[in-house]
Amino acid sequence: MEDPLPEQMRAAGTALLTALDPAARESAVHSFDDETARRWLEYRPRPRPGVCLAELDVTARKAAHRLLATALSPSAYAQAMAIISLEEVLDRAEGWQRGRHSADYWVAVFGDPARDDSWAWRLEGHHLSVNMTVVDGQVSPAPIFFGANPAAVRYAGRPVSRPLGVEEDLARALLDALGPAERAAAIIADEAPADIISATRGRVDAPLEPLGVPAERLGPTGRALLDQVVALYLDRLPPELAIREAARLDAGPLHFAWAGPTHPGRRHYYRVQGDDLLIEYDNTTADGNHAHTVLRRPASDFGADVLATHHQSHPH
Repeated sequence: MEDPLPEQMRAAGTALLTALDPAARESAVHSFDDETARRWLEYRPRPRPGVCLAELDVTARKAAHRLLATALSPSAYAQAMAIISLEEVLDRAEGWQRGRHSADYWVAVFGDPARDDSWAWRLEGHHLSVNMTVVDGQVSPAPIFFGANPAAVRYAGRPVSRPLGVEEDLARALLDALGPAERAAAIIADEAPADIISATRGRVDAPLEPLGVPAERLGPTGRALLDQVVALYLDRLPPELAIREAARLDAGPLHFAWAGPTHPGRRHYYRVQGDDLLIEYDNTTADGNHAHTVLRRPASDFGADVLATHHQSHPH
């Protein structure tokens, strides 16, 4: 059965460009061959390629959201919307001093989805970056960055807002399920790094050394929980795409690593690595209440895998 996602994405991308006025379209559209603009990852509040949603009318903004929805499962789309809304919460916490707002997200399209065999798009802003590449009718999905500041808002100790709570809780359950030797291997440092290691680099040029405990050393419960952590990140994608990406992980081993204290409320970090897979999570600023997560494919980010296949079958 043919995968409907590429055509859904193409239709949504075409609808977005149709909804933009000429000035917005000029800001939004870039050449697919513009590697600097296309290979871009920035989860801080910085200038970025594209057109800002705040500059669009309701029709165009809704078209941008519909394009984003083609790339995410319903649960991940809800996470993304919660992350966007936190800009208003953070602005209030900062005394309205920095002008943060929930329309400060930018959409960029690379190439023409209506005509080109190779095109890409990104929707990005503070704590959100979703990058999709479509080549010859195949979607390549990465990087996908979700963050949250504040990571949790609580009332009487109970969470009112915690968009990335499952990402933390499942990893803690995995850590708790490890035996003493496995736990000693998994914990690679007493202090967490300042941020995710892959940071905002458009290329993970030197693959990170797999650290921590390899999956084959885990008992049945630990291995099942590790698989759940991986599935959680892959399930940010639509089901058909998540299944395809999961099938690619059978080629090599997985490693799980943790850095920082192991009890809640302290700054901590973890990562999962596999064959062309890098999952990172950190909660290392604002006294452990500011989370970053990313799903990357170091050898295949920004469509490198589908582009390699394209170039093999279509010599230039």
